[in-house]
Amino acid sequence: MEDATKIHFKEFKAISRSILAYDDLNLLVNHLVKRICQSLKVMGCSVMLYDEREAQLFRVASFGVSEAYLSKGPILADDKYCAFVTGNPVFIEDFQHDDRVQYPEEALKEGIAAMLSVPIKYRKAPLGLIRIYHDRVWHISKDDLDSFSMLADFLGLVIENNGLKNFLEKVKYAMESLPLRMLKGL
Repeated sequence: MEDATKIHFKEFKAISRSILAYDDLNLLVNHLVKRICQSLKVMGCSVMLYDEREAQLFRVASFGVSEAYLSKGPILADDKYCAFVTGNPVFIEDFQHDDRVQYPEEALKEGIAAMLSVPIKYRKAPLGLIRIYHDRVWHISKDDLDSFSMLADFLGLVIENNGLKNFLEKVKYAMESLPLRMLKGL
């Protein structure tokens, strides 16, 4: 049986600070998934973001899990067991004995025994998911669930700020492109 506590304060601080330190979102998520695996000694991690136009979650970073397993099919955001839909973490303690698992044979081949899926949100708006995969049956503590949720909320804040920053840069560029006569009075 796996030790229930995964996130100790030292690891939580280090991961939190790294989330808040990056300006480049792609670099952030790629380093985040690796850091979660290494710091918390879990098998793998992936980050998926929601595309509203496609109504689908797309993987933007992963570590420790094969491309073959991760690309089993599109991740639709309409599954009643999906943390993205429920807005709450979804924990599967034992992949081989849980009816919610869609691909138990593939998970067994991959060596996945447990998974935690945590929604990434900004305030109440869903933005994506962090999935953490473990190679052993995992009994997660309430404190760890809260810590993972808080890390996902930090990531949501950074994603939202990054989107706002990109929007403002486009507005600034558009304003700079206007003829000077149109800028009078602004």
